[in-house]
Amino acid sequence: MRRSTVSVLALATVLPAVALAQSASEVERCFQNPAACQRGGGGTPAPAPAAPPVVATRPAQPAAPAPDYATVLQSPESERKKIQESLRTLDKYNGPIDGNLQSDATRKAIGDWQKGRGTPPVGKLTPQEAQQLNAEASRAPIRRIEPPTQTATPTPLSPAAPSNADALKSLQARLAERRKAAEPKAEAANRALMRDLKAYVDADGKGIAGEQFTAFAKWYADNKAAGRTIADIAPAVDDYGEAKAGAAVASEVNFQTKQGDTTFAQCLVFAWVEGNPRKNPQVFSCDDVAAVEKWKTDQSLRSAWR
Repeated sequence: MRRSTVSVLALATVLPAVALAQSASEVERCFQNPAACQRGGGGTPAPAPAAPPVVATRPAQPAAPAPDYATVLQSPESERKKIQESLRTLDKYNGPIDGNLQSDATRKAIGDWQKGRGTPPVGKLTPQEAQQLNAEASRAPIRRIEPPTQTATPTPLSPAAPSNADALKSLQARLAERRKAAEPKAEAANRALMRDLKAYVDADGKGIAGEQFTAFAKWYADNKAAGRTIADIAPAVDDYGEAKAGAAVASEVNFQTKQGDTTFAQCLVFAWVEGNPRKNPQVFSCDDVAAVEKWKTDQSLRSAWR
């Protein structure tokens, strides 16, 4: 019995040592050959490979529409000539006013104007650029200067050509003469407008001024509804000249309106072709220069005022 007990104790002592020896041997084998452990030879299994990252894609943006140059190039001759006149007024163009927007001189002038605005100098205009060009020229001190009616014959170069200052003075003198001749008719048309506007106000919204200029009638009604009254009216001729339907007039009218002790300044442009009744009458805000210039272009106005 004693011998049997000793044997069991000896066996219990040997087994942990054997297990420890096997564990150390397994660690050394995995250290020398990691692939063997990953295939099931013992040790910790290798982690599964990571999934490839998902790359988000953005839908393609639609291409921007190409600029519309064809509308201006195919516009009526009067509109194309007006563009050349505007370029001349802005001192960008000195060629003939023939409506040819594809000539080298005109394309260069348009490109110079575009370059000055910080846009690509393509030498062609979109409809929006054409309106902006004409509006800019309308605000220049000297506008819509027309070329000589006769083609000058070539002359030998002279050693003393006139300076730019002399040429400018000559143009200003011609404009002054043309305006002086047109002034009586323009002022008469403006005074007639003044009478009609005052009569309409005195009659509290009745009269031919409201019948012919419907936008003015609405403007008057809006002010009346807001509790404002017309205190003063001061018109001034903005432009005058011959149009396809007769003498055309544009008059800038400043209104002083009152509401209690507060005074408001409002400005409207009245445009019409002379007649009885007036033809093609329109009213614009004084800030809407592009709309006023478009009306003049539509009437084929040949200015004798600017």
